Amino acid sequence: MVRKRRTELPGGGESSESQETGGGRGGAQRPPAQQQQQQSQPGGGRGWGPQRGGYAGRGGGGRMPPQPYYGGPPEYQQGRGGQQYQRGGPPPQRRGGVAVGRGPGAPAGGPSRPPAPELHQAMQAPYQATVTTPPVPYGSPAGTYVEAGSSSQSPEPTPSEVTEQIQQLGIQSEAAPSQAMQPASSKSMRFPLRPGKGSSGTRCVVKANHFFAELPDKDLHQYDVSITPEVTSRGVNRAVMEQLVKLYRESHLGKRLPAYDGRKSLYTAGPLPFVSREFRIILLDEEDGPGGARREREFKVVIKLAARADLHHLGMFLQGRQADAPQEALQVLDIVLRELPTSRYCPVGRSFYSPDLGRRQPLGEGLESWRGFYQSIRPTQMGLSLNIDMSSTAFIEPLPVIDFVTQLLNRDVSARPLSDADRVKIKKALRGVKVEVTHRGNMRRKYRISGLTSQATRELTFPVDERGTMKSVVEYFQETYGFVIQHTQWPCLQVGNQQRPNYLPMEVCKIVEGQRYSKRLNERQITALLKVTCQRPHEREYDILQTVHHNAYAEDPYAKEFGIKISEKLAQVEARILPAPWLRYHDSGREKDCLPQVGQWNMMNKRMVNGGTVNNWICINFARNVQDSLARSFCHELAQMCITSGMAVNPEPLLPVVGGRPDQVERILKARYHEVMTKLQPHGKDLDLLIVILPDNNGSLYGDLKRICETDLGIVSQCCLQKHVYRMNKQYLANVALKINVKVGGRNTVLVDAISRRIPLVSDRPTIIFGADVTHPHPGEDSSPSIAAVVASQDWPEVTKYAGLVCAQAHRQELIQDLYKTWQDPVRGTMTGGMIKELLISFRRATGQKPQRIIFYRDGVSEGQFYQVLLYELDAIRKACASLEPNYQPPVTFVVVQKRHHTRLFANNHNDRHAVDRSGNILPGTVVDSKICHPTEFDFYLCSHAGIQGTSRPAHYHVLWDENKFNADALQSLTNNLCYTYARCTRSVSIVPPAYYAHLAAFRARFYMEPETSDSGSMASGAAAGRGAGAGPGPRSTRVPGANAAVRPLPQLRENVKRVMFYC
Repeated sequence: MVRKRRTELPGGGESSESQETGGGRGGAQRPPAQQQQQQSQPGGGRGWGPQRGGYAGRGGGGRMPPQPYYGGPPEYQQGRGGQQYQRGGPPPQRRGGVAVGRGPGAPAGGPSRPPAPELHQAMQAPYQATVTTPPVPYGSPAGTYVEAGSSSQSPEPTPSEVTEQIQQLGIQSEAAPSQAMQPASSKSMRFPLRPGKGSSGTRCVVKANHFFAELPDKDLHQYDVSITPEVTSRGVNRAVMEQLVKLYRESHLGKRLPAYDGRKSLYTAGPLPFVSREFRIILLDEEDGPGGARREREFKVVIKLAARADLHHLGMFLQGRQADAPQEALQVLDIVLRELPTSRYCPVGRSFYSPDLGRRQPLGEGLESWRGFYQSIRPTQMGLSLNIDMSSTAFIEPLPVIDFVTQLLNRDVSARPLSDADRVKIKKALRGVKVEVTHRGNMRRKYRISGLTSQATRELTFPVDERGTMKSVVEYFQETYGFVIQHTQWPCLQVGNQQRPNYLPMEVCKIVEGQRYSKRLNERQITALLKVTCQRPHEREYDILQTVHHNAYAEDPYAKEFGIKISEKLAQVEARILPAPWLRYHDSGREKDCLPQVGQWNMMNKRMVNGGTVNNWICINFARNVQDSLARSFCHELAQMCITSGMAVNPEPLLPVVGGRPDQVERILKARYHEVMTKLQPHGKDLDLLIVILPDNNGSLYGDLKRICETDLGIVSQCCLQKHVYRMNKQYLANVALKINVKVGGRNTVLVDAISRRIPLVSDRPTIIFGADVTHPHPGEDSSPSIAAVVASQDWPEVTKYAGLVCAQAHRQELIQDLYKTWQDPVRGTMTGGMIKELLISFRRATGQKPQRIIFYRDGVSEGQFYQVLLYELDAIRKACASLEPNYQPPVTFVVVQKRHHTRLFANNHNDRHAVDRSGNILPGTVVDSKICHPTEFDFYLCSHAGIQGTSRPAHYHVLWDENKFNADALQSLTNNLCYTYARCTRSVSIVPPAYYAHLAAFRARFYMEPETSDSGSMASGAAAGRGAGAGPGPRSTRVPGANAAVRPLPQLRENVKRVMFYC
């Protein structure tokens, strides 16, 4: 039954919407008055014209109180955004949100805090008052279920706090509406419901690596576990509990087999025969103590009833009769199914690895790859499903440390002393690694390496008694163990803490097996790892089925105890293959229109739909093996290819090709640019393009060159590697021409449907499509900033040209900080700006129209961050619009694009030539929106590209907000069709181009950062650069940094560069 409901808005007015379309349920919809105003507004509008000082117009929507920059909700200012699931548990609660069906202003649970930012409209002044929530004492509301596994974490904003924020948006129900779908929790902000399933395309069946899991009917109980003395290691905790179950299962635990999360929570299928009980457990140390005896450690364990986990609500949720996923019930089932593999294999995140699950492969420099599998329980339309996928990762080889260092440095290390660079490399590779000593017989004590000594082993001394008598390490080992140290010129490993350092010579240490290598791999290692993981679809499917068979869930004592049954068959899913769109090329070519075949086409007989113009260009050659004559003929061929493809290019460069040394890149670029401008400036002309020839291995040259060109000189450049210059392959030249065309402002192709105005919800009124992404530094780089990029279409109705902006922000911060910002100007007062505002203004300049619809594709957000990202970024979009003119609130559709998931789709019959592409993968355009998708929300998997090697990974699109009321077919077709407009190749791509372009722009901006000078990359100089912003390679942070997280801003892109697709 579809019910209409009315909500009173913070901005006054009402919105009435059907519960089914999910147009941003319970969010701040625009009142109808505003909608009409916005639709009837003529092209003009204050605050939109070109403004002095870039895009910083005076806040057009002057009715809004000035917003402090970074004035994010305080919830974001605590620790990392509620994400402990990245350590292995399932995602945190997908809960929180607008109060639906609760009396006016009813308080939310959780700590009271100041009102959060509103999902802003440009409001009429009288409605400025916010509804503040009465304070509530800290702690969970009565009868709630404490989230498992989180008690040992630092305080993090819980989903209920996020909820409370949304409640503080002051959205109240006039009367509690009776709803078709009542949320279990009264505080559930809803993402849009699925607006029905799509129907366009050719129907087919595919298999997915999801295995149906039967929901048990057990009475689940959760118990709090406290172990004293407290230990940080989950391994020790597990050993203690394993011993406890072994000793007391029959006598004290009512014969139950509990599942334990390794931290603070224990789960049972039915109650234990006590409410609280204390046990004493003795563990023998795994290492021999002095004299061969093993050390005994005693632990006190208290087990206390915490709550009953409710499977009834999970059942309701899976049937679509309840709004929010009961995360705690899912977590219990997840922990139960992880119990056995955790004891058998080496757990890493949500995956399990073992040398027994496949051959180890050497990766070089002391690393090897281990095979394993990923396992996660997910709520889907078919019920619970267990998602299983194959996986490989890098482990440190269990070598003697001397051998490891020899491999790492790739040379005989005894030959010459270590250089400073060698030491830094060794220190980075070994810090945090566990070793065992080999010089004490059976006593293989284990230590964690904290660093290297600055002195050689022969120079090291340490105090042996209270009087401060010093002894050398060499003497000590000789006298105490009769061990003669050979490599006395080497540093020692430092183990233990800095206050009481302990020195171990490298030659007495061996690396302990089973340690994952979490730092950055080099190119060769990545190639070797990809070789191992790259499997044809039928091989991968076979391995997945073997893994499920090998895991024998039917025999798993924990699964049995809890009554969980797992199917051994891959889920068969209905899918549809969406047709490829027709593409338009220029009328002067022999082929004006083109229909791609199996996700690809070529430029034969076609000319670019809008060829760019390159009147003035030059070439600089940094590859000393490329003769100037070869460089000249390459440039000539490239110019000819551009002309053939439809561009207007001067066949001759403005100045002759010049050679240059890579170490003098800045001097050469500036000198050459100066020469060129001396020629051009008197005629009011500019340099249109710089062609650069680079050596194949060019280190930092590429990045330096892009930084100087794009942020300093303001020129677009095209780099070509020397190997391609030698080959001068036609296909290569055609691809480079595609890139050059968009860099100088041309268009390669457009969708026929776009120019004939046939794209639903895009062609009917001016629409801007955004793409946004944040790239984070590699693990181990614990101080460099994250980089956010936003691109937006600058043409309508074609939607193919995208301008891009980039900014640096706090380390591992996922929320894009500069979408909207305000600051105080001493003369002009409160100023507003940010990436959204600047891109809206440039759309207006380029098209002469204001966007009347916004589609925002956001890449790189994990499920646990959906709420925070939507809250923060939708709010920024609204404020940016309102700052351009009062009441300007175009409807927004906010879609998250995910590639980092483990769902894989396989053809139902691998031998059916019509069902697969050349690589054996499912056909491009395959879309799935049933069975393995979310029980109620609007999401779908789309494989938009043809596979090349390995198994294709479909992109997952999840709609978090939709005021444009897309139906499934409209959004799926739009997304699939856009994938054919990617500028850099004549293939459809795997994720929607705006998200792809944002990713490229963010990646490019890494090169704009000043190179780090500190050797450690983290210890001293890097500490101030953002250490306070959730340092370490932990999960991405979703808190809004305060002033302490000062991040050095990136150098500004030059205006003429911003306007074109410089990142291509």
